[in-house]
Amino acid sequence: MYFEVDENPNYPNSVSMRFKELGPARAIKQLQVSDRKSEGELCWVTGWCDDATQPLCPAYAQPVEESGQGLAYLIYGGSWGIRLKPVALNEDWDLSSPNQWGEAFLLIASPRSIVYNDEPGDR
Repeated sequence: MYFEVDENPNYPNSVSMRFKELGPARAIKQLQVSDRKSEGELCWVTGWCDDATQPLCPAYAQPVEESGQGLAYLIYGGSWGIRLKPVALNEDWDLSSPNQWGEAFLLIASPRSIVYNDEPGDR
């Protein structure tokens, strides 16, 4: 799998990576991340694309081989990457919100950190 995100308003850097797929991708809705808080926080996640009228698109988790870690889950979305916001935050998706942030992609080690779209309820 070849993965590329160009510099954009959601994520300021260009990224080009290659991963070995180990299984099919599944759509996701939430993700436990520890980037901003050491104890971690549950976040909504969406894909972000370059369509100004409809920038939201699905986000996915795909098992991949990650050198040095073995199995990992590639979290990816649209042509502009993914966007995250804490589940406790009650606001629309917005590139200008200081409470939300964009990533080109994330690599997650534990599948327990992922809430798939086809799982009932939210965490």
